[in-house]
Amino acid sequence: MQSDSPISWILSRRSIRKYQNAEIPQNEINILLKSAMQAPSAVNKQPWHFIVVKDKAIFREIAKIHRSASFIDTASHAILICGDEQLEHDKGYSILDCSAATQNILLAANTLGIGACWIGIHPREKRKEAFHQLFGLPEHVQPISLVSLGYPAEEKEMVERFNSERIHYNKW
Repeated sequence: MQSDSPISWILSRRSIRKYQNAEIPQNEINILLKSAMQAPSAVNKQPWHFIVVKDKAIFREIAKIHRSASFIDTASHAILICGDEQLEHDKGYSILDCSAATQNILLAANTLGIGACWIGIHPREKRKEAFHQLFGLPEHVQPISLVSLGYPAEEKEMVERFNSERIHYNKW
């Protein structure tokens, strides 16, 4: 776990796509899942499901489906974040709720020294269909995002993204 302040954990978060050949212990995966489930959700419906993946054969299939996930075979684990349309507050809210859960995974991973990368699935329909088939998802469960996880084999400097031109007060 990083010894810096919680704000530095947020500001230093970067997408990591190169991983060491080391497996993340289950207790740390559990921390990531607990963190995901602490995300806010509309009317506290918590319409999410998580599939933890560590099978390299599945990683190879993911790389075939999603060209931006070609690096995933070096990951220790991945977590597929899915939205359950039968549990969401109103149509479309599970996308927001699952995005918040995804961000919590990314931030928690950074605090544990685990590299992570958000791999988008929604809103690409062909990609969503392929993930449905690969994971045997029920029709009412939609794949939203995938997070690859592993101990970093690359270091990335913190990037200053603050842009005062994008801030407006009271009105545009």
